[in-house]
Amino acid sequence: MEDSLLITVPPDLPAQPPPDLPAPDVRQLAALTDDTGLFQHALYATPDPNHGYCVDDNARALIAAVRLHEHDPALLAGLAAARYLQFVIYAYDDATGRFRNFMGYDRRWLEDVGSTDSQARSLWSVAVAATGYPDPNDRDHMADVFGRAMRGVGAFDSPRSQAFVVLALDAWLGSHPGDAAAEGLLARYADALRDGFAKRASPAWRWFERIVAYDNARLCEALLVAGQRLSRRDLVDVGLSSLRWLIDRQTAEAGHLTVVGNGGWLVPDRPVAKFDQQPLEAHALVDACLSAARVSGDDGWRRAAAWAFAWFHGHNDLGLSLIDPHNGGCRDGLQPAGVNRNQGAESTLAYLGALLAMHADRRGETG
Repeated sequence: MEDSLLITVPPDLPAQPPPDLPAPDVRQLAALTDDTGLFQHALYATPDPNHGYCVDDNARALIAAVRLHEHDPALLAGLAAARYLQFVIYAYDDATGRFRNFMGYDRRWLEDVGSTDSQARSLWSVAVAATGYPDPNDRDHMADVFGRAMRGVGAFDSPRSQAFVVLALDAWLGSHPGDAAAEGLLARYADALRDGFAKRASPAWRWFERIVAYDNARLCEALLVAGQRLSRRDLVDVGLSSLRWLIDRQTAEAGHLTVVGNGGWLVPDRPVAKFDQQPLEAHALVDACLSAARVSGDDGWRRAAAWAFAWFHGHNDLGLSLIDPHNGGCRDGLQPAGVNRNQGAESTLAYLGALLAMHADRRGETG
């Protein structure tokens, strides 16, 4: 496999996961949860009912609930985690074989079918819940939903949707080995990602598309886990190569992570958009780097994961922490004038997910 990732970081950044990783704090996540599910947005730390709910965030929260249970079952005591599971189940529509995404505060669906990203991310959460949700009855129920939802993911062209499906199928196969249909679909979408990279990449542009947009490292992570699952060196090599390039393009001159901003993204022959930087990106990098460490056996990737995690705590372009010490929430990103002080679901779950991944890696779990 490719050589170790060598990344130069300032001496005040952690070279390994720090011994004092904070304990997970679910107070803001709990505050964003009502009897329906997880609110999308917050005004400061207060849930904003004007934007209602979405299956994307409830799927993320369902995955986080499983990871919280794995870390410390007591953490679920103050969290209505069943709401996330119920929301994802209710979002699935047997008539279309697809998940709905956006719901108003009045509990009315705002669309008949969600985006392909929301389909694939929902499938990922169902697979994780079918594998690790605390209640065996709920695990069985989610396994049934997974089997039915599989028929709705057969023709996704978006690389991110393909990556989320790969991550879903890898999670499923971890506890349901020998599922030939799942393994075949995983190989199909992993090949699609690899082929897209081969078609668009060049020595100066080692990427799957002609734009580096959102949730970027998930594409690399998907190839890494697929390569490991299928014993495919070609997939692992592309996963490592693209991840190395992505990190290089997001390393500031001072050595810290500078996330591609969503105010223009990154495209060839143009300066990278510096703001708004989103917590989702740092979380994806943490997960991808930890997957790279497990797949390659190279602890240099753990150093990169710690480097990406440090972004949340102030090792970023503004030198400002995004974490609210009073409730465990994560602010919604970096803007030119400072942090976005709202603490919505996506951002709070991004920090919680990255933190839980770091803890799990320290415990020696494979995720």
